[in-house]
Amino acid sequence: MTALPPGPHGGDGERIARALGLNPDSLLDLSASLNPVAPDVVRMAAHHLGSLRRYPDAAPARRLLAEAIGVGPERLLLTNGGAEAISLLGELLGGRVEEPEFSLHPRGKAPAGLLAGPEERADVWDEAFFPLATGEWSRHDSAAMAVVGSLTKLFACPGLRFGYVIAEPDLIAALEARQPEWAVGGLELALLPELLAGADLAGWSQKIAVLRAELVALLARHGVPTYPSDANFLLCDSPPGFRDQLLGQRIVVRDCTSFGLPAQVRIAVPDHDGIERLSAALDCLSARGELPPT
Repeated sequence: MTALPPGPHGGDGERIARALGLNPDSLLDLSASLNPVAPDVVRMAAHHLGSLRRYPDAAPARRLLAEAIGVGPERLLLTNGGAEAISLLGELLGGRVEEPEFSLHPRGKAPAGLLAGPEERADVWDEAFFPLATGEWSRHDSAAMAVVGSLTKLFACPGLRFGYVIAEPDLIAALEARQPEWAVGGLELALLPELLAGADLAGWSQKIAVLRAELVALLARHGVPTYPSDANFLLCDSPPGFRDQLLGQRIVVRDCTSFGLPAQVRIAVPDHDGIERLSAALDCLSARGELPPT
């Protein structure tokens, strides 16, 4: 298969499928780190399509999410994905956003998915993966200026742009004043009550930990070393040509060159079916001698 350059932010499945003339559903996209045990959002969304005929009202969903997280609604702003949350904070607080997009300052550590220690401090916490790593909504760091979250990762629905910021009311009001009207779509807002009713953060976190351990063991059997992770993805040392070899098996992983790590890839933790599919692909590559011997 012809090598295709990676995108800067992961989630390459749609673009690669289009370039190859494939149905995106035929690819196993492990370049996007989404909740592998999330409920079927496509089935759920079918019940809320009537919302597409109405202008969205974010107030009820805002109150509901704030209650779930444990903050007042005046301390929470719904956004058009985590990307808008970070963009609004960057515009208001100054500085610039480094590539890849989800970073407000140059990284001091590899994106290995380890939780920050209790002694570590930051003005802005990106908690996009925090609930899936801990089973809790937020660290609730009172010293932080703001917290950014991503419901699109939590509920595995990146096509629905749904994020949030938690901060003191004055900062939330300033961010909201910069936000365009109807920033969050009606379908997202209509879905939120059902999504929250079915959310099982603690159970999801436990299931992901089991799947992550299975993925570590699978990669180790095929000579692919991994770094410790608390998240729903693994940073791996990449054998030569590994991304392209997997692409030949219709599996997409995230090239980490945009992180400054050209010798690594990041692999999202899949569900059990995904692990079986990856296992079959790695067996095939090993049988061809395309992976290093273990």
